[in-house]
Amino acid sequence: MSFRHGLRLLYSQPCLFSRELNRPWCRYVSNSLALSSEKRASDFNSFVARTNTCGELRSAHVGQEVTLCGWIQYQRQGLFLVLRDFQGLTQIIIPQDEAHSHVKKVLYDAPLESVVRVTGTVISRPPGQKNPRMPTGDIEVNVKTAEVLNSCKKLPFEIKDFIKKSEALRMQYRYLDLRSFQMQHNLRLRSQMVMKMREYLCNLHGFVDVETPTLFKRTPGGAKEFVVPSREPGRFYCLPQSPQQFKQLLMVGGLDRYFQVARCYRDEGSKPDRQPEFTQIDIEMSFVDQAGIRRLIEGLLQYSWPNESSPITTPFPSMSYAEALAEYGTDKPDTRFGMKITDVSDVFRRTEIGFVQNAVNKPQGSVKAICIPQGVRHLQNKDFESLKESAKSQFNQEVLHLILKPDESLKSPFSKFLSEEQQSELIQALKVQADDVVLLAAGEHEKVCLVLGNMRLECANFLESRGLVLRDPTAFHFLWVVDFPLFLPKEENPAKLESAHHPFTAPHPSDTGLLYSEPAKVRSQHYDLVLNGSEIGGGSIRIHNAEQQRFVLETVLKEDPELLSHLLEALKCGAPPHGGIALGLDRLICLVAGAPSIRDVIAFPKSFKGHDLMSNAPDYITTEELEPYHIQVAWPAAEAEANKN
Repeated sequence: MSFRHGLRLLYSQPCLFSRELNRPWCRYVSNSLALSSEKRASDFNSFVARTNTCGELRSAHVGQEVTLCGWIQYQRQGLFLVLRDFQGLTQIIIPQDEAHSHVKKVLYDAPLESVVRVTGTVISRPPGQKNPRMPTGDIEVNVKTAEVLNSCKKLPFEIKDFIKKSEALRMQYRYLDLRSFQMQHNLRLRSQMVMKMREYLCNLHGFVDVETPTLFKRTPGGAKEFVVPSREPGRFYCLPQSPQQFKQLLMVGGLDRYFQVARCYRDEGSKPDRQPEFTQIDIEMSFVDQAGIRRLIEGLLQYSWPNESSPITTPFPSMSYAEALAEYGTDKPDTRFGMKITDVSDVFRRTEIGFVQNAVNKPQGSVKAICIPQGVRHLQNKDFESLKESAKSQFNQEVLHLILKPDESLKSPFSKFLSEEQQSELIQALKVQADDVVLLAAGEHEKVCLVLGNMRLECANFLESRGLVLRDPTAFHFLWVVDFPLFLPKEENPAKLESAHHPFTAPHPSDTGLLYSEPAKVRSQHYDLVLNGSEIGGGSIRIHNAEQQRFVLETVLKEDPELLSHLLEALKCGAPPHGGIALGLDRLICLVAGAPSIRDVIAFPKSFKGHDLMSNAPDYITTEELEPYHIQVAWPAAEAEANKN
């Protein structure tokens, strides 16, 4: 076997460049972008200096002369080269004959990630040397001419090492990170789903796409807003948290059905599922009820859902806020696994355990528990200590654990305070089996639910880190959560109320009377859409009566209604009943793509501190540049001294 033949055989097998294509998301890219007709091929290659992409050549192209453009992903001793573009990889054979020595030199000298254009003939790979795991693995291109369009310097990392890079480094060199198959997949998936959503809303259901302003004014309540200075002394714009007021005004204006792929802004720190600027699919309709909005969104998601993902079925199940809290300890339950919260107050009512008696004898007092199947086999003492410490630090709540031994007796410091009958009742209530672990907490209903809901998720993380699969990453469990409270006590001052959602949410029809007498007891016409334990959408039926809206702002929330005088005036001018919803596009695509963070589905995201690590925004501006805005920076003493020097 010749050296060249040996190399050809080696690099026709799954290797550095083809290994990436074996990942599910790379197969998705290859499959979804694979050309199925000449028409589609011409769409990709019209207007540009190539005949084909690097991912489309197949055996049917053998004998054709083609021109490819792309980046050099791999090169081996001037014999083989792998060319990459947005669609895939093609193996290039570098000519070795004297007549094409200049071509060999051009490609041999070109550094990795240089941009090149090559022209050559498509040939079949020799028998036994085809790569079935590579979409273009049946062919290669024998190059005749080559041109380096732009040489590449040594990069801070190799593109193929996408998964190994730190997120900070990826964000600093985002333009390189975008070349990876994973980012290409995520952004194209996002584009495809948004296009299908536009089709569904505009073409099938008569919605109007309307752009609303991003320079607006402060909105009472809600999240912190970004302030934008104007050239008028003391006057500022705010970037909108959402187009909420505008879409309601569009309904007053008679547009009937509005939507927008809307940019929204909140001056908050970043989290894996949140960042300061984000995108919503924003929707509003006139003459609609909650059921109509839910049917619309279910149809929208089904229509835009990628074929490569597990299919979704409608209608989505629903659950009240009270049920979600009682069973899962959260308003965004992950229903892919069990371990639900169970109320066991009746079992403990007749015990002599002091702290339990104190809890159940108080108003709203209860004893609740979750059962961790086979917990003894997978959880260690340090895990129990970690769970208890978490409950104490986050909720100031004690959590106890019990174990059901193989002889069906309970192992716990306080099991001696339970009679055999009570132990049996507890085992039956929780359906405990041998080697199961029970986590138990006593106290005020909501607090106990919250702490056990948190413990439920922490236990799932522990169990999955030990090899169990509780939450199928390919499954998509949607859930509507409804009947939220309209108002909640303010955290800093429980005697005052704040909107649970926003101040434009209408009260539940059955509770309208309570709005004026006991507003804390009013349920709202708000609804959240939850997917796999993440809130991906929220909306409500709106208040369309000006007097009711003024009462909520002025009397209940103690807000200045003049801040919303434009909206109150509009509601007096024949506002139709209306409602809507906003889907968090970044979170939705993140879950569909199976990405660990929304920053993996945003082209140019911000860091945890809200910074753009690539351009170093936000940046300083000079005193002279600030002068037209009548603003002076109050520097901390240390920075002021540093700037002076």
